[in-house]
Amino acid sequence: MNRGGSSPSAATNYLLCTNCRKVLRKDKRIRVSQPLTRGPSAFIPEKEVVQANTVDERTNFLVEEYSTSGRLDNITQVMSLHTQYLESFLRSQFYMLRMDGPLPLPYRHYIAIMAAARHQCSYLINMHVDEFLKTGGMAEWLNGLEYVPQRLKNLNEINKLLAHRPWLITKEHIQKLVKTGENNWSLPELVHAVVLLTHYHALASFVFGSGINPERDPEIANGFRLISVSNFCVCDLANDNNIENASLTSNNFGIVDSLSELEALMVRMKRLHEEREDEEASQEEMSTRFEKETKESLFVVPGDTLHSFPQSDFEDDMIVTSDVSRYIEDPGFGYEDFARRGEEHLPTFRAQDYTWENHGFSLVNRLYSDIGHLLDEKFRMVYSLTYNTMATHEDVDTTMLRRALFNYVHCMFGIRYDDYDYGEVNQLLERSLKVYIKTVTCYPERTTKRMYDSYWRQFKHSEKVHVNLLLMEARMQAELLYALRAITRHLT
Repeated sequence: MNRGGSSPSAATNYLLCTNCRKVLRKDKRIRVSQPLTRGPSAFIPEKEVVQANTVDERTNFLVEEYSTSGRLDNITQVMSLHTQYLESFLRSQFYMLRMDGPLPLPYRHYIAIMAAARHQCSYLINMHVDEFLKTGGMAEWLNGLEYVPQRLKNLNEINKLLAHRPWLITKEHIQKLVKTGENNWSLPELVHAVVLLTHYHALASFVFGSGINPERDPEIANGFRLISVSNFCVCDLANDNNIENASLTSNNFGIVDSLSELEALMVRMKRLHEEREDEEASQEEMSTRFEKETKESLFVVPGDTLHSFPQSDFEDDMIVTSDVSRYIEDPGFGYEDFARRGEEHLPTFRAQDYTWENHGFSLVNRLYSDIGHLLDEKFRMVYSLTYNTMATHEDVDTTMLRRALFNYVHCMFGIRYDDYDYGEVNQLLERSLKVYIKTVTCYPERTTKRMYDSYWRQFKHSEKVHVNLLLMEARMQAELLYALRAITRHLT
């Protein structure tokens, strides 16, 4: 294969693995043995999750009360490592999918499918295809967007922007959807749709970031199945098998290195606490540090880049591999860094000008009753959730670290907090963690086990799941703020 001059026809015979970025041949099929035990996550040893579920009867109660599928699915099992949060999550999700609301039940699940498709999240798509049909949805709609009502199709633009570049959403996008006509959306319907879109974009981040495995297929016989390499790469096999052994193969140097890494983080946290007490940075300095952080995020690049083929030859194929292109338009549209190279004046979203607490919450509650309370409880829960531990250390105040994680996500989406010193982000979040955060938040379908394993190597899996919960909720809130600000501007 020529490095520089592969013909378009040759390129169409190949695909990119969205995880490891390797080139794969289309239509090649291989026989793969199924693991004898297949836990809920490809990243977390099964026994850790199962042990948590066995101990906590509360999880089973929550599933019976609030699960739309009526079973303990893999997402719920992994989230059950944090039962307090799980209750807030399941209650809000149950409300937006099943309780009284502006949208018919089949619409809710189809919107979930459209949202998950932006990130090629086949796990969520499959789940909601089943729910869509169970709630009376028309099977014909599952053939693709050309078979759905025009008003659903009209959500494409806002789905695309919310998923990848929410700062581009304007009141004109809202006006176009709610304008008078047979395909228009009422504002309550639109707010319900926006809540669903943002929820499932963010949940896709959690699914990929936590390595959530597909639900067990009862039809697999003899422990074997035929798979197509076009949507399953050898790197996926590594994710599924020998998870525990893989974590034990790191050499002694790696273990010592990760211990010193933990101690260094503890020292930095202590120093930052002391510096806070000694002096406070000026507003001008805080603003400069934010701009510096957004520009530095340009150089935090997820995964390896492929040089063998021109990127344009593969952009569409990367989406088609999961057979989800039928549910979206403009599949090549993706995240672009908020701070673009060469641009000096950033159109920053100043959080103090439009906050969730003072603006977004009341608007959502007014147009879609009670969901605001449930979302607010969920945001507060994940932000304040702590066990006062860091790996082997106890009685640790992790507030500073949790805030850095949450604010770094918002920083990548151009949201700035005037009272936050963004210099702390660089002090607290090492490069491998920044790569992981950016990948999970902006390109979740590219997340790999190697990325998950590469940061905080001495921390417990439950602590890394906590990180994923923070990233998920920070992302959802960022998307919501941009959408709700646009709706507010439309109303004023």
